[in-house]
Amino acid sequence: MMSGRLCSIAIALVFAAMVAPADAATIEITMENLVISPAEIPAKVGDTINWINKDVFAHTATAKNGDFDVTLPPKKSATSVLKKAGTIDYYCRYHPNMKATLKIEP
Repeated sequence: MMSGRLCSIAIALVFAAMVAPADAATIEITMENLVISPAEIPAKVGDTINWINKDVFAHTATAKNGDFDVTLPPKKSATSVLKKAGTIDYYCRYHPNMKATLKIEP
């Protein structure tokens, strides 16, 4: 009887491992010297973006398609979670020459 329980627990653990999502990544994107780095980066739905502003003036990370608009005060950071797949071009509203692209996979 005990071996039946152990077998059931083992099967449940194997099943849980198969349906549990993989750990999401944390991706750092830095704004420094009026440059977004990296300018192009791959990511997956569920990943967290850690936006870091190292400049002495404010920046934004504004998606051209409206998916996100993050405001970053000087020397501050913020986070956001990627919710859908696709290629998203984004820029800084205050400094439109600062541009980058996220390529988000499912």
